[in-house]
Amino acid sequence: MFVPIHDDNPLKRIRFQYVTLFLVALNVAVFVFEQLIVDDAMVASFGVVPKELLQAKLAGISVPNPGQVLPIPERDTLFTYMFFHGDVFHIFGNMLFLWVFGDNVEDAMGHLRFFVFYIACGVLAGLTHAVMQPSSSVPLIGASGAVAGVIAAYLMLHPRIRVWVLALKVIPLRIPAYFALGAWVMTQLVMVLAQSVLQKAGDPQTDYVAWWAHIGGLLAGAILVVFMKHANVPLFDRGAALPPTEKAA
Repeated sequence: MFVPIHDDNPLKRIRFQYVTLFLVALNVAVFVFEQLIVDDAMVASFGVVPKELLQAKLAGISVPNPGQVLPIPERDTLFTYMFFHGDVFHIFGNMLFLWVFGDNVEDAMGHLRFFVFYIACGVLAGLTHAVMQPSSSVPLIGASGAVAGVIAAYLMLHPRIRVWVLALKVIPLRIPAYFALGAWVMTQLVMVLAQSVLQKAGDPQTDYVAWWAHIGGLLAGAILVVFMKHANVPLFDRGAALPPTEKAA
């Protein structure tokens, strides 16, 4: 797995990635709030619980659960879950990917469209998780699904851009985005298949990793970017100059 550090991809249409910064700041603020004020039972109230969400049928009601202290309507948790995180590593990984790749997706869409895109990817990721894990009572939290949508959009827009990453968390490399992010996407596909096999074998722990939320976010991002990018923004780096090392002789 590669840890992204920086991409060689300057902004072209906006002056600054205000929405990306706002989303990162909001997630960090909520995480600090969690650590200082909110206990685990309260955090669980903001998470998507597939069994309860499907029982509520997306109506504006809260399904009674003695393990949750706040009666938040199950439908609303599709929005709240993506701003809560389990620990510092959870939020750091999500925000790092969002900061490195979100600015160029925001650049391709504009500020307001990017905000709507991010929230939509998160909601669709939560729904995918719920549909594919309908009997799960484990609350889903984290921005991974929304960030997966950003990753998919970036791959659709800039697959050939060079990205600085840490391989094995220590080795700096500068590689194409399709290789770095493609490896992440393939990992999600492998893990969701492995999860399905383990669940069929009766493994009770496989509900705790929301691989299906990642898949849902990826699919949402890949589809939505086609319609939400500005009309003059090409897909797949069409018209962009190849890096010097890739020019034909």
